[in-house]
Amino acid sequence: MTTHKVNIAEKLAGFTEQWAPRRIARVNDYEIKAARIEGEFIWHTHEDTDELFLVVDGTLTIRLRDGDVVLGPGEMYVVPRGVEHCPAAREEAQILLFEPAGTVNTGGEGGDRTREPVDA
Repeated sequence: MTTHKVNIAEKLAGFTEQWAPRRIARVNDYEIKAARIEGEFIWHTHEDTDELFLVVDGTLTIRLRDGDVVLGPGEMYVVPRGVEHCPAAREEAQILLFEPAGTVNTGGEGGDRTREPVDA
C-alpha cells in the first residue's frame, strides 16, 4: 500500500460541482469525501451508519427534525444512524464527510441527487 499526504484545499480546488462528493482517502473500510455544497439537499437517513460532517470553509446547517445544528470552519457533527437530516448551506460550503465505503449520499431516498463518489 502506498501512502501519501493529502492536501484538502488542493483536492477541493480540483472540482466545482455541487453535491458530488469526491473520495480523497480511505481509513480501513471508511471513506473520507470532500464536497462543495450550496442550497438544500434532501431529507434522508442512513439506517446502518453514522455520518460525520466536518466543515473546511463556509457554514453548514444540518437540519434535524428537532432543531438545526449550525457548523463553521473547523467544526464537526456526527449524525447518528437512523436520524433523518437535511444538509444545507446558504452560500457555498466546503466539507469533509466520513462514512463507510458504499454509503449512498441520499440514504434510502434515492432520486436524481444520488451520486457515486469518484476519486478526487
